[in-house]
Amino acid sequence: MSADDSLVTARHFAYLAERTRGDDDFLRQLKEAAAEVGIPKIWIGPAQASFMQILLELQRAKDVVEVGTLAGYSAISMARALPDDGHVHTIELSPKHADFAAEWIARSDVADKITLHRGAGSDVLATLPPISADAIFLDADKSGYPAYLAEGLRILRPGGLVMADNAFAFGQLFDERPSDREVGAVRAFNDVMAKEPRVHGCIVPLGDGLWVGVVEGA
Repeated sequence: MSADDSLVTARHFAYLAERTRGDDDFLRQLKEAAAEVGIPKIWIGPAQASFMQILLELQRAKDVVEVGTLAGYSAISMARALPDDGHVHTIELSPKHADFAAEWIARSDVADKITLHRGAGSDVLATLPPISADAIFLDADKSGYPAYLAEGLRILRPGGLVMADNAFAFGQLFDERPSDREVGAVRAFNDVMAKEPRVHGCIVPLGDGLWVGVVEGA
C-alpha cells in the first residue's frame, strides 16, 4: 500500500490528538462556560488549533482576520501565535456569542491582541483596507464562504494564508441525504476553492477538514 492509499480513521485522529499540545486551564474553562450558557460545541479542536498556530508562526503572521468568533476559542488560540505587535480581528454576528466571547477575550492573556467586530461577515470585511492581512480564517455560515473568500483575497497580501473550517461538511460530505442544511454549501465552496486560480490550497484532514491555502503572487 502506498502512502496515497492510507486512510485516516477515528483511531488516527485520537492518536494525533494525544500527541499534540492540548488546551490549558483557561481554554478548558472557556469551553465549559460556553457549554453552560448554551453556545454550541462547534469550536475547533486543540489539535487543529495547534496546527493553525504553527502555520501562523511559520508565516510570521502579524495581522489575522477571523470570520466567526463563536466563544472566542480560536481567536485566542491564534492571537497566542502572533508576535507582540500582532493582532486578530474577529467578526461575530450573534449578539449572544459576541457578548460571551468579549468577556473571555478580556480575561485572556492576549486581550490587547484581539478586536471583536460585531456584525455580518461581509459587511465588516468590506471595511478592512486592501492588502492589510497576513491570514484569514473562515468558520461561520458556510453559504457565506464564497463571499468571505472574495473579500479575503482583497485584504490578504500576496503569500497570505487562507484557512477555512468544515471542509468535510460535519462528517456528511458524501452522504446522499445529509441532515445538515449547509452540506450543499460546503460542497459548493470546496469546488470554489479547488478552482480558485489565485490560491494554492489543499484540505488537511484535521477536525472536520481544514482548507489551507496560500495566495499566489508572493
